[in-house]
Amino acid sequence: MDSKKKSSTEAEGSKERGLVHVWQAGSCSVTPERLPGWGGKTVLHAALGVKHGVLLTEDGEVYSFGTLPWRSEPAETCPSNPILESALVGQYVVTVATGSFHTGAVTDSGVVYMWGENSSGQCAVANQPYVPEPNPVSISDSETSPLLAVRILQLACGEEHTLALSLSREIWAWGTGCQLGLITTTFPVTKPQKVEHLAGRVVLQVACGAFHSLALVQCLPSQDLKPVPERCNQCSQLLITMTDKEDHVIISDSHCCPLGVTLSESQAEIQASTTVSPSSETLDTQGEVFENTLVQNEPPAATELNVGNVQTASVQTTSFPQDIMGTTEVSSASRPSYPDTQAVNESVQKLSDHSVRESSENGEKPGPSQPLVEEAIPNLHSPPTTSTSALNSLVVSCASAVGVRVAATYEAGALSLKKVMNFYNTAPCEPGALAGSSSIGPEGLKDSREEQVKQESMQGKKSSSLVDIREEESEGGSRRLSLPGLLSQVSPRLLRKAARVKTRTVVLTPTYSGEADALLPSLRTEVWTWGKGKEGQLGHGDVLPRLQPLCVKCLDGKEVIHLEAGGYHSLALTAKSQVYSWGSNTFGQLGHSDFPTTVPRLAKVNSENGVWSVAAGQDYSLFLVDTEDFQPGLCYSGRLDPTEGDNLPENHSGTKMPVLLSCSKLGYISRVTAGKDSYLALVDKNIMGYIASLHELATTERRFYSKLSDIKSQILRPLLGLENLGTANTVQLLQEVASRFSKLCYLIGQHGTSLSSFLQGIKEARSLVILKHASLFLDSYTEQVSSPVSCSVSAGLFCQGEQLLNQKRLD
Repeated sequence: MDSKKKSSTEAEGSKERGLVHVWQAGSCSVTPERLPGWGGKTVLHAALGVKHGVLLTEDGEVYSFGTLPWRSEPAETCPSNPILESALVGQYVVTVATGSFHTGAVTDSGVVYMWGENSSGQCAVANQPYVPEPNPVSISDSETSPLLAVRILQLACGEEHTLALSLSREIWAWGTGCQLGLITTTFPVTKPQKVEHLAGRVVLQVACGAFHSLALVQCLPSQDLKPVPERCNQCSQLLITMTDKEDHVIISDSHCCPLGVTLSESQAEIQASTTVSPSSETLDTQGEVFENTLVQNEPPAATELNVGNVQTASVQTTSFPQDIMGTTEVSSASRPSYPDTQAVNESVQKLSDHSVRESSENGEKPGPSQPLVEEAIPNLHSPPTTSTSALNSLVVSCASAVGVRVAATYEAGALSLKKVMNFYNTAPCEPGALAGSSSIGPEGLKDSREEQVKQESMQGKKSSSLVDIREEESEGGSRRLSLPGLLSQVSPRLLRKAARVKTRTVVLTPTYSGEADALLPSLRTEVWTWGKGKEGQLGHGDVLPRLQPLCVKCLDGKEVIHLEAGGYHSLALTAKSQVYSWGSNTFGQLGHSDFPTTVPRLAKVNSENGVWSVAAGQDYSLFLVDTEDFQPGLCYSGRLDPTEGDNLPENHSGTKMPVLLSCSKLGYISRVTAGKDSYLALVDKNIMGYIASLHELATTERRFYSKLSDIKSQILRPLLGLENLGTANTVQLLQEVASRFSKLCYLIGQHGTSLSSFLQGIKEARSLVILKHASLFLDSYTEQVSSPVSCSVSAGLFCQGEQLLNQKRLD
């Protein structure tokens, strides 16, 4: 009797959880419908392709619906109701994924099953256009002896490829195209191969667009960071070159390798300030040339000649030059730490006077420019312990490049350069800081100074890809200093900046790896992308393809926790409930109208409480947002199809801003997924207030973390950066408060992210991390409130710091 009552209760509960509602993409006014023919089983996960979809139920069963042309039975090619995948009966499936026309599933034992279209090898079967039933895929690591089967955690499917994330946090790929991340020209790849470029890194998630791939990777500890090499590891080209001009030398680290080697820092900053049109015919042709060279089995160096040297020299340019295959200059520099402002000013003055006096005494005139001199300059990327001989070699190289006039000032240049490097050596630099110098010199002294002022005002984002640096000037970055004795005088703006109060850099993100990192999601993440980039969907500021994963450096420190890839655009959700989007924006699917769209920018979702889940369709995006009553709202951004009664202009194609859909009567949306022409939501009814309580807890935790992050970035970080904080005891107390506060803040962010994932699962209360590992949270809270620094002392320090910050703003 009790068992019957229990089963009856479970059946009743299943009708209240995991309800499937479907919308037609292209309309913001259509009321969602229940999935036709679907019974009462609880759905935990769903995935949509172009014309088909799959449902994963609570008991581990998989159902397919839509158009299924690969099925062997004619009656099953277009079923009226979702049909059970009988080949998976007896297996407990934990996750599913769909590509455009194929499907994958992962069992609790880590085995992958694939079925559907296989024309490009995306189902890991050779010489077979279709795979009608779920077929197990053999994934084994050839580096082990004997061969060991690789267990898989997650799948992601594109149009012609599939990615799998293993239990050891490595990526395996099969199918066709550069989006695999494999160095091969033999396609299709039907035997899963490891993406070696990310081997050894901890990959947290993978996502696939139509022809591009994304990976969420945990940041390396600071001690594991590697020095910058002298040459490109793939094409062996010098990473640092020198170019002579009429009256100056360009020292450039502007190397762009199509095989996925990280780009230089400042080259990325200057390149991305130009507006790049993803639909440019010239760039499209360039991408075609790149792909054709791969098919013809050209060596990597030849490929590099076609695409690797595309740069931009002017910040004011609005389009690429006609001769886009040429190489233009981009100079870069690293900001040194000066021990004494007065010493710097005196050094610069002596430098200028000495150079001018010696030039006038010798009476030398500029000679003709010499051919391009390309030479390795490893000391530019070395710590500030450069030897005198290396400095002399650098100046000799520069002198030979620009001619007789520069040679006449060699002695002054060498002396001045050694003086500056001595300043670097005695400066209290942070570990890993680089000390170097470079220059920029457009024609004419006036243009040069104006260009320097513009570029110096925009130096603010350390990046390894071509990103727009206007977005976050306040984050600091490189400052340019001309080569002593060789170039024009340093700009007045640089001197003013050097005269400002010296500040210290304080890292507020905890670097420990303890129990919290093992049990909760990591917020120290990086985003890596590769594949075709014709629409800017890779986020590197250009439209070039990448054969290997490349880090999107402008998302470093953004605490990305989840990635989604649409047809030709990408989304990144952060722990602060913000969404960065990039790629194709033809229909407004990025949620903003900012340009260029080849770099990540914040989506302008109309919600004060933030976004906690996203989905990317073929040409639209979905944002699940928090509302005041804690019931999730759903925003749509992208393609709009005109229907009867709509007064839309003929050229109207999409939304300008995300639109909030009317779905409050459905219940509590726990998950959304998007396909080509339809999208669906999994909805829970509020059973005895339990579901509402879970959403309230998660929303409150996310909001709390957002507030704590604002305090950390707007008060603590600027406060700790000030030089005149008071006595040593005061500084020590403030740093202790900041350290404890930052640790607690990070834990809150991890827990908020964990709750968002919890809402998308089974939602059993006993599975809550805060209940299973209560001691983890209690210890952190106790440490915070039992600190020797009392609340009154902390408040006094904050008030004092706020006064100092206000005084600094007035100055």
